[in-house]
Amino acid sequence: QRQLVESGGGWVQPGESLRLSCAGSGFSLRYYAIGWFRQAPGKEREFVAAITWDGGRTFYTDSVKGRFTISRDNDKNTLYLQMDSLKSEDTAVYYCNQAPTTGWGFPPQASAYDYWGQGTQVTVSS
Repeated sequence: QRQLVESGGGWVQPGESLRLSCAGSGFSLRYYAIGWFRQAPGKEREFVAAITWDGGRTFYTDSVKGRFTISRDNDKNTLYLQMDSLKSEDTAVYYCNQAPTTGWGFPPQASAYDYWGQGTQVTVSS
């Protein structure tokens, strides 16, 4: 059974860091671009970051550039998101997902994905 399990969320103060993980089971993430989305209360789910299947290229939404770093370990079938200098506006439930098809592309529209894990809550507050 295909599953994506996000973990690593929590409550932190502004300026602090968190590292999220996304573990795939029941299938291999190796040949897919994979990425992160987030959804804040009352807002639509939005693209955060993505990484190509070989880890060679990364993409970020403007609001997290320079603060977040996406990475992957294909041997562990796991995706990561290092989040530094967190701000209150980063508060959201964070979800990972794989591209619908193998290869380089990762659609940034949440509507392109029909499966979602349970997500992990990140709360940034003083």
